[in-house]
Amino acid sequence: MHFDAFDRYHEKESFLHRLDPRIKVVVTVGFILSNALLPDGAWTAFGLSWLFLLLANIFSSLGITFTLKRSFVALPFALVAVTVLFSMSGTPLSSFHFLFWDLTITDTGLLRFFSILVRSWLSVQVAILLVATARFPDIIHALEHLRIPMILTTIIAFLYRYLFVLGDEVFRLLRAREARSAAPSSLRQAQGGASLRMVSRSGRSAVWRARVAGYMAGQLFLRSYERSDRVYNAMLARGYAGHLETTNPHELRRRDYVTVALALMTMFLLQMVGRL
Repeated sequence: MHFDAFDRYHEKESFLHRLDPRIKVVVTVGFILSNALLPDGAWTAFGLSWLFLLLANIFSSLGITFTLKRSFVALPFALVAVTVLFSMSGTPLSSFHFLFWDLTITDTGLLRFFSILVRSWLSVQVAILLVATARFPDIIHALEHLRIPMILTTIIAFLYRYLFVLGDEVFRLLRAREARSAAPSSLRQAQGGASLRMVSRSGRSAVWRARVAGYMAGQLFLRSYERSDRVYNAMLARGYAGHLETTNPHELRRRDYVTVALALMTMFLLQMVGRL
């Protein structure tokens, strides 16, 4: 299986990589909760949180800007909070007409909006750092050790596992479509600049491609369902007993206790700074 777009683990010999995965999960969740509990506009605390992340990047040996460069892709999803600009009361800053509504941006809404963007940006960075320094089976084992319900860890494990299977089936279908949609070179060019017929690389119209895409979606469902059954039987034949196995021993050491204590103390101080 060659589809590895979802696998973000980076093999390194660093302090962060050697930590127990339970500590990484606890610190990650604690960091996200700490940012969520900070008041709107606590810019000093947000800045210190980012410095905490930069320090974690250094300890991971992945580069000080490792998470920074990968975090901006998630910012557009935070734009769903744009409605807070107009839905919160406060001092009006700007007004404009949009379709049938008169919208007014308030200072309170603007402050809340940018605070949500910063929280989301910091949370995405710490999540990126988690999956880059801990193998996925180790994360699942950490969740099990932390007494997360077995049904949730099993769902997460299978969801992650079958993303690869689904991606591989998509590539198989795309290769099959390209192999069966060849056309003479004369049909690869649109006939005349004013032609209304949309022609693809293979000389087929957009309507044809849409119909084929519908067939492919149905085939993807059937093939992935059948293949998942084969994969599950293969897992049972290899000793699958309801949870993922890992070759890494999970044993809390002194550095793990010290790290989690310092991290939680830092988050507590961030809460105090955010409320000054």
